Amino acid sequence: MRRLRRSPFKLLRPPWWMVVAIMAVALTAAAPAAPIRAQDEPDIPVSRPADEGPAVPDQVEARPNVADDVIAERLTRILEATGWFVRPQVEVREGVVFLDGRTRRQEWQDWAEALAVNTEGVVAVVGRIEVRPGPVLDFAPALSEIRVLWRDGVGALPLVAIVAVVLVLTWLLALVTLRLSRRLLRDRMPSQMLANMVAWLLAAPVGLIGIYVALRVAGLTQLALTVLGGTGLAGLIIGIAFRDIAENYLASIMLSVRNPFRAGDSIEVAGFAGIVQRVTTRGTILMTFDGNHLQIPNSTVYKSTITNFTANPSRRMEFSVGVGYDAVIAEAQAALGKVLNDHPVVLDEPEPLVLVERLGAATVELRAYFWFNGTDYDGLKLKSALIRLAKRALEASGISMPDEAREVIFPQGVPLVSQEGGMTPAAHSRPTRSDADEAVGPDPVSTGAEGGLRSEVAQIQRQARQSRLPEAGENLLETPDRAKP
Repeated sequence: MRRLRRSPFKLLRPPWWMVVAIMAVALTAAAPAAPIRAQDEPDIPVSRPADEGPAVPDQVEARPNVADDVIAERLTRILEATGWFVRPQVEVREGVVFLDGRTRRQEWQDWAEALAVNTEGVVAVVGRIEVRPGPVLDFAPALSEIRVLWRDGVGALPLVAIVAVVLVLTWLLALVTLRLSRRLLRDRMPSQMLANMVAWLLAAPVGLIGIYVALRVAGLTQLALTVLGGTGLAGLIIGIAFRDIAENYLASIMLSVRNPFRAGDSIEVAGFAGIVQRVTTRGTILMTFDGNHLQIPNSTVYKSTITNFTANPSRRMEFSVGVGYDAVIAEAQAALGKVLNDHPVVLDEPEPLVLVERLGAATVELRAYFWFNGTDYDGLKLKSALIRLAKRALEASGISMPDEAREVIFPQGVPLVSQEGGMTPAAHSRPTRSDADEAVGPDPVSTGAEGGLRSEVAQIQRQARQSRLPEAGENLLETPDRAKP
């Protein structure tokens, strides 16, 4: 396993989901549902008037045996706390309240007078508050909202700091769980991909629990429950949207567990033959015998019939030969059997066979079966050499090999009419070897055109190592290194 050298700053860099969570908590904490404008005392109910008119409390108590200065101080503090009046002034003489100042709305003036009337110890109210509508472009409400947001944001800094610490600890704990799980599962899983998947499944609950705790600390209990409850639904939606990708991913897991083939095996799947290069989470990559990279989706590979030519080194091939009806079948079988038995590449066990397949229109079809070592030798080259030697052997034995499409055989011969009027039967002579064939001598086991009968798998593998892979990614056929700690 390669060790990646990373700087400590990169290791401590938080992931993107942690940054998003911290920002969400900060914005939520900094935006209360109802900002408090007035710093009025809790025992004095003050409500902001609506368009239909101000709401006035039924009774405002000052103190028992209320003095004029106490009433004036109390009403002044309430008017200043509302923020609706400019330089409000309250004067009380013998229980008579004099209200001075300026406001922007008539409802607010009426509210101040009603408030003074309902105050204990007040005999009468003289309202002298001037109503002046504000300017068309008034930035005071916006500035007030900014001040409120700033104050609430500063107040939420401790909460944001605690949430950030919880998320950082969650990330570190999930990272430790992931790496520890990979190390423990490396020697117990058949493939590296399966070990990684199980490690992620063990680390994912740690991250979810940490996010849940962070949301609970931030006071977002309902959102925390929604996150936990929506995880399964989100997985279902993602699985439906990316069905093909999920299918290929699950098929890659099954292929890495079942191991129907290994890297370097010669296989045939879904009508395509080649040498296995690697298996990624998306597809299986083959190097065809034409030298092309072929990528087959893992779902297709898993559901198709796989022929592995490398699992068993011994392979059987066959070829057919048609001999004439005038030939002795036993002699033709013996000639072909000798060719198969004498060839050094053909295996003795299982023994080669020459069987009569069918009686054709002009020939008797013989089919030869032979076994060879498919790891070391190429079947097509060996088949070519055996057909060449079989033809030479049949010709040497005087056995005809007529063509069904163009040649007509007359076993009894064709009578010829001479010029004298007599009829003489023409003998049907067997083919014999010419002097040129005798001069050439016996055919070799393999020719230069047949390439020495050796397998081309090693050459194709060398080409594959020198070529560019069409898809990068982890090779799922590589088993975990059990020797390393």
